[in-house]
Amino acid sequence: MADIEFTVDDGVANILLNRPNRRNAFTMDMLKEWAAFLTDAQYDENIRVVTVTGAGGAFCAGVDLDDFASERSTPYSDKAMLTDRIHAVARAVEAFDKPYIAGVSGVAVGAGMDMALMADIRVAAAGARMSEAYIKVGLLPGDGGCHFLPRLVGKARALELLWTGDFVDAETAREIGLVNHVYEDDKFDTKLDEFARRLAAGPPLAMRMIKRATVHGETASLASSLDLISSHQAIIQSTNDSKEAMAAFKEKRTPIFSGQ
Repeated sequence: MADIEFTVDDGVANILLNRPNRRNAFTMDMLKEWAAFLTDAQYDENIRVVTVTGAGGAFCAGVDLDDFASERSTPYSDKAMLTDRIHAVARAVEAFDKPYIAGVSGVAVGAGMDMALMADIRVAAAGARMSEAYIKVGLLPGDGGCHFLPRLVGKARALELLWTGDFVDAETAREIGLVNHVYEDDKFDTKLDEFARRLAAGPPLAMRMIKRATVHGETASLASSLDLISSHQAIIQSTNDSKEAMAAFKEKRTPIFSGQ
């Protein structure tokens, strides 16, 4: 079995981190494939939603230190390893304008938690636990934790989690806005799949433009955001999916979207 797997079923793709004996700690090769999977999914019109999950009762324990040890020699090589290789997934996520969901079961630690933070939405199993544990080994969050975490839970709470490395359980994570939903452990896979398919059933072009506008709005002025929306809206209203949605609403039936 491969260390990372990519499957597609009726519009929903799943990236499976598949090293349960290492709590799905990732290797260099896994990162390369992970980024490639997201890039492929971006341009595959049959894929409407991507989820990322871990095998064997864990999400991801971060980097595989044994695999990464051979990459380290000088400060420059350490920086290059992060910039050119580890951060490849973050760049692929940033360019991905379809829904991207992290399904966190078990532990998500260090860079494993950072990988979950990159997703648009996180859902957790009841037994999930998350920690920005870098401080415990005297390091900085290396994969976007300082960027993503304050945007989700606020600066003060983020700094506490980053400075202490404390674990956050699933219910606490939901309370502070770190995850959207918590599902019972034995129903987690089913509930995650149901949620992903609900999003996949939406009008794909409108879903993508909503994401683009939301990301744009995080750093743009109101005037710029409204100008973008006026352009997006004009385009969406001309699509077959928009006309189908309006017709289905009037006829009180479930719409069927083609992505056109």
